[in-house]
Amino acid sequence: MSFIADRLNKVSPSQTIAITAKAQALKAEGRDVISLSAGEPDFDTPENIRAAAIRAIETGQTRYTAVPGTHALRAAVAERFRLDSGLDYTPEEIIVSTGGKQVIYNAMVATLNPGDEVIIPAPGWVSYPDIVALADGKPVIVPCQEKNGFKLTAEELEAAITPKTKWFILNSPCNPSGAAYAAEDLRPLCDVLLRHPNVWVLTDDIYDKLVYDGFKPATVVQVEPKLRNRTVTMNGVSKAYAMTGWRIGFSGAPLEMTRAMNKLQGQSTSNPCSIAQAAALEALTGPQDFIEGMRETYRERRDLVVSMLNQAAGLTCSRPEGAFYVFPSMSGCIGKRTESGKLIDTDEAFVTALLDEEGVAAVHGSAFMYPGYFRVSYATDTESLRDACERIQRFCAGLR
Repeated sequence: MSFIADRLNKVSPSQTIAITAKAQALKAEGRDVISLSAGEPDFDTPENIRAAAIRAIETGQTRYTAVPGTHALRAAVAERFRLDSGLDYTPEEIIVSTGGKQVIYNAMVATLNPGDEVIIPAPGWVSYPDIVALADGKPVIVPCQEKNGFKLTAEELEAAITPKTKWFILNSPCNPSGAAYAAEDLRPLCDVLLRHPNVWVLTDDIYDKLVYDGFKPATVVQVEPKLRNRTVTMNGVSKAYAMTGWRIGFSGAPLEMTRAMNKLQGQSTSNPCSIAQAAALEALTGPQDFIEGMRETYRERRDLVVSMLNQAAGLTCSRPEGAFYVFPSMSGCIGKRTESGKLIDTDEAFVTALLDEEGVAAVHGSAFMYPGYFRVSYATDTESLRDACERIQRFCAGLR
């Protein structure tokens, strides 16, 4: 009899991490590999934030903090919510966790009972269904059509809700599609949710500062304040402040929910790193001009990648509103073979052959619950992106 718990059979290792690890291993072997698989900025954490962490070390801020984070950081999070989205949370309604992923895990484990359903639009982040499954919930995957910009419609949300539905998870801008919801997109979804008072909302806004072309993102409570008492608004510093390794995420939620998440966190990780909290405090309260420069660079890269992928035989690529990913269809490549004879019968076969034959690492759409597509991250330098897209064009042109 295995000593491994049965619950682990419900989940798989992160496929994005697995592909990134394979690309790194090939590089270590001396292969010329360009990785477009990782979901993290290629920018360095701004100097003022790094300096704040150094000061924290030098001034002895190296001890335990309160489980949900320091009061100063929670107050700063509350103020950031107010400034950015007009949301009104008290510091007591804020919890700071070891990354945004822990916020989601805390919320699901603290609330789900066996058989409870969680609605997850697809394409969607790889970890959502696995976190739900670990919490004994049932992921309900709802495919969103590309013709609708990969966005969930009110009709699709209504059809997915059952008496067992406990949560609806919404990620905007979305990983992997880059699709973002404006207020007019959220209004019909909020109207559906108002008709179903037992459904809670977790809105993952981690990419909300990375939007382009004047797009104005919105979040659920901002659009419909009546949903505040059953919404967890999650965000963090990893993407907008180039702080993925610092592992700081946070949320605003009704006090009872925050207390439940705090109770769970207190018996798992306890407080996030005190030094990372000091850095996050500087990120949220210090100069914000770094973000605009980073956003403009991403916009230029997005336009380059979309243009070049649309010139590749068999690919079509829509232009997303936000994040730093594109999610092209490779349907025109299905059924063909590579020059070495490998059959491209799935999106996974496509990205595997692309890595093996051209040294470009991307993530297949099936990992995001949406087969027939693949995700490309443009959070890397422009020269590498251009080279990678030329390799993708060459790979697609060689399919027969």
